[in-house]
Amino acid sequence: MISFTVNGKPVSLDADASMPLLWALRDLLGLTGTKFGCGIAQCGACTVHIDGEATRSCVTPVSSIAGKKITTIEGLPPDLANPIQQAWIEVDVPQCGYCQSGQIMSAAGLLREKSKPTDKDIDDAMTGNICRCGTYPRIRQAIHRAAELMATRGGK
Repeated sequence: MISFTVNGKPVSLDADASMPLLWALRDLLGLTGTKFGCGIAQCGACTVHIDGEATRSCVTPVSSIAGKKITTIEGLPPDLANPIQQAWIEVDVPQCGYCQSGQIMSAAGLLREKSKPTDKDIDDAMTGNICRCGTYPRIRQAIHRAAELMATRGGK
């Protein structure tokens, strides 16, 4: 049994220790917001937070997360998720939408660390999150907008 916390709830799974966290989340826990993209940690679609750090779940074995706190797109706290999601909608970021949960999770990690990120901060944090539709300029714009929304709401 592997025990950890997902979105604030304790979980114990009887799973193969080498099973990627992505499949434990999707197949065993029914949390399908985290997406499979490449399976080799190169595209970012599977990004979740492990103890607050943006991490690629497709290459993270469940054995490595025992006792840790996992946050998926479904579990982002409202004070962080709402401004990001609002900005994503205002700026009209998604096209196909497949990569968006990974993009938002990476953006959330950045905004948790830096309340007023520069373009370079955004580019560095978002490197490795692939958007097949090429909405990178809108993603950057939405992250700046989310930072503004958080500042006006008394966030970071």
